[in-house]
Amino acid sequence: MLHAVTTTKRAFAKGCLPRLKTCTAPRRNLLTLAIETSCDDTAVAILERPSALDSIETAGGSAGRLDHQSHEERRTKNGYSTARLLFNEKVTARNTGLGGIHPIEALESHQANLAKLISKATSYLPDVAPDSTSCDLSTPPASAPRTIRVSDGGLKKLPDFISVTRGPGMRSNLSCGLDTAKGLAAAWQVPLVGVHHMQAHALTPRLVDALQGQDTPSGIKLHEPAPRFPFLTLLVSGGHTMLLHSKGLVDHEILATTRDVAIGDALDKCGRIILPDSFKLQAKDTAFAKYLSDYAFPDQNSYGDWPVPRRRKNEIAKPNNKFGWQVQAPLADTKDLAFSFTSVATSIERLVKSRIEQLDGSLSEAERLLFAQTSLGIAFEHLASRTVVTLEKLQAAKQDVSTLVVSGGVAANSFLRYFLRKMLDVRGYEHVQLLFPPVWLCTDNAAMIAWCGMEMFEAGYHSGFEVGALRKWSMDSAAPDGGILGVGSWLKHQTT
Repeated sequence: MLHAVTTTKRAFAKGCLPRLKTCTAPRRNLLTLAIETSCDDTAVAILERPSALDSIETAGGSAGRLDHQSHEERRTKNGYSTARLLFNEKVTARNTGLGGIHPIEALESHQANLAKLISKATSYLPDVAPDSTSCDLSTPPASAPRTIRVSDGGLKKLPDFISVTRGPGMRSNLSCGLDTAKGLAAAWQVPLVGVHHMQAHALTPRLVDALQGQDTPSGIKLHEPAPRFPFLTLLVSGGHTMLLHSKGLVDHEILATTRDVAIGDALDKCGRIILPDSFKLQAKDTAFAKYLSDYAFPDQNSYGDWPVPRRRKNEIAKPNNKFGWQVQAPLADTKDLAFSFTSVATSIERLVKSRIEQLDGSLSEAERLLFAQTSLGIAFEHLASRTVVTLEKLQAAKQDVSTLVVSGGVAANSFLRYFLRKMLDVRGYEHVQLLFPPVWLCTDNAAMIAWCGMEMFEAGYHSGFEVGALRKWSMDSAAPDGGILGVGSWLKHQTT
């Protein structure tokens, strides 16, 4: 449920009243510190950009409310600003050969590294000139920056709010970051924004556009970050596989989701099955899907080893290869808007074990390579096939969408980028623009959390300090939990 803020006391502690009272002058910048701890990456970022807000009001009077549609129209008219990423670092939990992400090890990694990253990040906050804080502190102007003195004695501007991943993810890991964020927000007397991890992935191309945008002489970027709503979002990671119709900031309709496991999870399992033990032990993390892809398709010249099916019948009829086996594409005989990847991993595991027994304990390098290519080829073929089916159905309903955002850890895979583009082209969807974030923004990171927090904060949303971690959290407002805004602890401040 979404709650309105009626008084400053309800939303924030007494000490922040001067900070949050109505501003009559435009706010030059918005600054957020962001934390991400949903899985095995401990990440912290600091993001700044000129604000599209003219004022924020949380004190006195009637409850502040915001009509989202009019706000979107105002933001487009007034223009968005170019963002600056001042800090962005992460530490990934080490691979100890336990066969995947181990929850306790991931939590211990967060506990060991989060405070260190935050401490390091504070030195990257914007500098504040000493004379800028020499005014009468009993009645400071709304535009006066609040500061923190860092270890080297310098004055730094405090963030305007804290952004932190609230869910979905591993509850204990999420709580580590969320509790830390609450402590910072309470100590610094600034608002908190609990961010939806998958919404942040979906908005990442907008962050990229803002980071790459050109300033006008006044420092303002005169167009909304691309892509503009609506667009399709394909979220592919170790924990999620879903295709959404992204119609607005908090308006995402799930068109297709996995019936069993996520694509990244299935490919990680295939990697553990196919890659030699010596290779796996040398890996720095448990992202075996990434290493499997490097093994199967080491460069662009090898992409053609897996043909792109030009028609549906090529997806359905899979002849045996030269080693006498084949793997059927999931749901090949249906046009269901759904994903299923369990059969890919189980088929590969069964075939590998069978072939090893037949060959007295060993596979040839050529067959091992074909197993790797088949795992990725079938999985990506299924992903692309359901995307094409979705485009066909949207087109039939006269809801033609021209942009497809592909985000999440698996979106970093260069063979997927090649294959999905080729599949759309041969099936008649050359006009659909594919947007992939740069590789460093595909995997979990705090920069995307900062950006999502920035967009939510500018839209008038922040979180109460009672906010809790959510292991599951849908993006679809039609879902039982109500989607992004359906869960508790949302508060609203007025924007103009």
